[in-house]
Amino acid sequence: MIASVLRLSRHDCKALRITDPYSIHRVVYSLFEDTRSEAEKLTSKPNGILYADKGGDFKQRQILLLSDREPMQPEHGEVVSKQIPDAFLAHHRYGFKVTVNPTRRNNASRKLVPVKERKAVAEWFAERAGRSWGFEVIPEYLQIQRLGVQQFRKGEQTLIHGSATLKGELRVIDREHFVRSFRQGIGRGRAFGFGLLQIAPISNPFKR
Repeated sequence: MIASVLRLSRHDCKALRITDPYSIHRVVYSLFEDTRSEAEKLTSKPNGILYADKGGDFKQRQILLLSDREPMQPEHGEVVSKQIPDAFLAHHRYGFKVTVNPTRRNNASRKLVPVKERKAVAEWFAERAGRSWGFEVIPEYLQIQRLGVQQFRKGEQTLIHGSATLKGELRVIDREHFVRSFRQGIGRGRAFGFGLLQIAPISNPFKR
């Protein structure tokens, strides 16, 4: 896996017409060739690209990337990349930050409904982590930093995603599932900047 950061100046953002989340999606995906076959696209095979828009200031914007292949250098902006060593995913405990699209499926209608309140988001995240993502959350360190809504136009459609940014510490309980979660992202909306686990190993969790 390759970790990268895309740095865009104010001039770059203007040249790339970055105005909403979909325009960021467009810019990120322009850095990679789609290596999937038509059949694989129909089966919703992951495309090997995750990203997280970190925002910025008046001068610069930064977007974190995680991919299974190296991104191309853009016409506007700069990409700096490095290979992630296998040992990086061999630790037992990590500090993390992630922005997710929390949803549950209504049992009666089978429709996806957003999870909105802070307590409900925390419970949803802890439940999914242990059941599907290969790690457990350390409850006393879990913070819901931001709740919001991502909304943009895609052709004739208006897409709306609930957004929650969480920060805390996790403990790996299933290495295979954890590695897959890191490589493929977690939750829904990964094509639009959700699900990238930003992690840093904690070598001594008792020393703070």
